[in-house]
Order: sequence, then structure tokens, then C-alpha cells
Amino acid sequence: MLKSDWSATDFFQNLIAKNKLANTNQFVFCKVSGLEGFEEALHAMQSATAFCCVSDIADGYTELNNTPRTRRIKTVFLAMRHAIDDMDARNECMEIMRELFRQLMSVLTLERVKLEQNCIYLDPRISFNEIDRYFFSGAAAAYFQIAVDVFSDLRYNKDEWR
Repeated sequence: MLKSDWSATDFFQNLIAKNKLANTNQFVFCKVSGLEGFEEALHAMQSATAFCCVSDIADGYTELNNTPRTRRIKTVFLAMRHAIDDMDARNECMEIMRELFRQLMSVLTLERVKLEQNCIYLDPRISFNEIDRYFFSGAAAAYFQIAVDVFSDLRYNKDEWR
């Protein structure tokens, strides 16, 4: 039996809990709803200094072809607080997040092979995007998106219609 879904939220929550760099830098995991929810998480967690947030909103589409599939795009945000107007501290935070991204991708590479056995395909191109320093005062932030394709059974079923 093929498993036809993959939870980016569960996957990254587990990775952040197990990753030495994330633990050393006290990354807190949270679920958010888009960029607006990410800003709310930063405000709400005043005592936390580093965040990994996965958005529960997924952009996507269904492709109608010989092998119909549905694509869902999940967004993962990273952020680290630093002293306001301290560009050296900001750059240090960005370096930590770049390295954390690299480490997360090293595990995602292995996960990709497992997922393909269940006809779940990750787009191999995952961009790391740094958010402008004016996005949130006193925090370095970045995000990446993962596109997940799953087979969609689009066979017409007359029992679904009146």
C-alpha cells in the first residue's frame, strides 16, 4: 500500500529536535500560517532567540496529463534574534542559518529516496532565500520552499455524482 502524503511539519519538527546545531542555538519549532503567522510567532515568543517555523498553508496545483499529480509547496522559515543594528551579529546569525539549511538538506536528500518508493516526489531544486534586514527589526530571517508531488487518481467515478 502506497503512502500518499508527507508531512513537512512533522519532518522538520523532528529534525530540529535532533539537530546539534539547532539545539546549540536553541531553535524553537512552531507551526505558522504564512508570513503573517511567522511575524506573530516572533512577537509571541519574546524569550526565544531562534525559530524554525513551517507554514500550514500550501500553494499548489493539479496537473492533468498521463500521470496526473498534485503539487503542494510548503514553506519553512528560519529566524534568529540579534542586537538591533548590529550587522556583525546579523551576519553571524545568517551563517548559522545557512549551515542549518545545509544540514537539513543533507537529511532531506535521504528522505527523498524513501518518499519516491511511495510515489511522492520532492522537487530537487530548493532555494534558500534570505529576507531583507528590514523585515523584522532585530532578527535575521530566511525561508525555503519544498515542492512535493503526489500521484492523483483522477479517474471519473460516477458514484461521486448525481
